[in-house]
Amino acid sequence: MAIGNVTPDSFYAPSRLTDTDRVIAWAHSALEDGADILDIGACSTRPGSTLAPEEEEWRRLEPALKALRAELPDAQLSVDTFRPEIARRALDSFGPMIINDISGGCQAMYDLVCAHEVPYVYTFSGAYNHLVILDHTPMKHVIIDLGLGFCGGVEQDYECLRRMDELRSYNRPILVGISRKSMIWKPLGITPDTSLTPTQALHLYALEHGASILRVHDVAPARQTIQLYEMINGK
Repeated sequence: MAIGNVTPDSFYAPSRLTDTDRVIAWAHSALEDGADILDIGACSTRPGSTLAPEEEEWRRLEPALKALRAELPDAQLSVDTFRPEIARRALDSFGPMIINDISGGCQAMYDLVCAHEVPYVYTFSGAYNHLVILDHTPMKHVIIDLGLGFCGGVEQDYECLRRMDELRSYNRPILVGISRKSMIWKPLGITPDTSLTPTQALHLYALEHGASILRVHDVAPARQTIQLYEMINGK
C-alpha cells in the first residue's frame, strides 16, 4: 500500500502531493515499483497536527480521486479518512475503494462500510479489548491495522508490534504502517529522511509475524524486502 498525501503538512515531506499532476506521477511510479494499493489522504493526523476542517479535506481529496479514476481506472484505491461523510462522498462519487480509518471507527462509519460492502481498515492502536467489535459488526472485509504511531508513545508502539501475533486469531488481514515513523527515528537519533534502512528491518519483522499489507512511503525497497522474505520462506 503506497502512501500519498494531498496535504501541506504530512510528517514526511516527499509524500506530499500538492497538485493533480504530482498525484498522477506518484501513482504511476508507485504502481511501476510494485504497489498493489494506492492510499490517498487529505487530512494529516500526525501527532501535534491541526486537523483540517471537513470541507477542506474534501476540497483536497476530490480532485485527486477524480484524476486517479480517470488516469488509472483499474487501480485499487484506498481513502485515508476517519470522517464518515468524507468516506461517503468518496464512495458515492468514485465507486468502491478501501476505507482506511485511523480512528478505530464509529457506528456511522461501520454502517457506511456495511452498506457499500467495501474493505475497511480497522485501527485498534493497542486496545486489544476493542477488537470485540469485529464480532458484533457485520463488516465482511475487515483489515486490522496495528495503529503504530497512535499507541501512546515509542515504547507502547513497540509493545504493540511485539504483540501482533495475537491478532492472527481473528483471521483477518493485518496491515502494518511503520514507514519512517517516530518509533524508528526517535530512538536511533536520526530523522524521517534517513530512516529508510531501519524501516525495512521492521518491515521484515512485521512480515515474519503475520503482516499481510505494508503501508509504505518507499514502494521499491518494500517490494524488495517482501521478495527476499518470500525467498527465505520458499514462497
